Amino acid sequence: MDTHTAFVAIILGLVEGITEFLPISSTGHLILAASLLGWVSDKAKVFEIAIQSGAILAVMWHYRVRLIGVVEGLTSRQLARRTAAWRFSRNLLIAFLPAALLGLVFASAIKRHLFAPVPVALAFIIGGLVILWAEQRQAARADAIRVRTVEAMTALDALKVGAAQAFALIPGTSRSGATIIGGMLFGLSRIAATEFSFFLAIPTLLAATGYDLLKHRALLSAADVPAFGLGMAVSFVSALVVVRWLLRYVGGHSFVPFAWYRLAFGASVLVTAKMGWVNWAG
Repeated sequence: MDTHTAFVAIILGLVEGITEFLPISSTGHLILAASLLGWVSDKAKVFEIAIQSGAILAVMWHYRVRLIGVVEGLTSRQLARRTAAWRFSRNLLIAFLPAALLGLVFASAIKRHLFAPVPVALAFIIGGLVILWAEQRQAARADAIRVRTVEAMTALDALKVGAAQAFALIPGTSRSGATIIGGMLFGLSRIAATEFSFFLAIPTLLAATGYDLLKHRALLSAADVPAFGLGMAVSFVSALVVVRWLLRYVGGHSFVPFAWYRLAFGASVLVTAKMGWVNWAG
């Protein structure tokens, strides 16, 4: 691994870790960063997917006690604990399926038609407007919050969040943004929606990463391991910092600043594409 490759791995690892769990679209930011760094080959695209595993491990590490408790609870002799563990697992599976199934069917078409400047910019801008609407709605209506904890979610709540996550198949939408804001619109508190988004990221990103690596395994070799490992490590550390910060942030703040950032970023996508500064098609 040469110095330039190491530098690119660190930068993209940082971008992935910082943006994956914020409602601002990690895909859009990785496209921008990779283009600016001249990192646009087929193998580079696989790298961008692979380093998601670092972000996944960050969530798993942060919630390790809770996740171990769920696994142990599945076979617990205590009925209440076993019921709660199975309900949590069921909700994750239900929420995972919509995006997984639609992704298998439409992934190729989405890459062909939506990885372009205008769709990405529109997704950023529309997402920003939806965040502003969701925050205004929750602030104005006393009955807007029905579910205050992840444990209180029903199967229908999970299905609704899963349907929202499916919109994240559109580049620039943001998986975390779709699930968090979707959850808020469907009655989850800001904290419950954020936590469930983190948990849902585990099966979703694991499946996406595993599928993409398997599909493009012919592009990879043992020589890629150091760069991939460095990118994953940087992604892990930066994502862990962001996850812990975001959980503190949502306890007393709204997502409105992220909405304005999305609107500005969407406008920048249009400008940079029009001027030919960034190849948003990858």
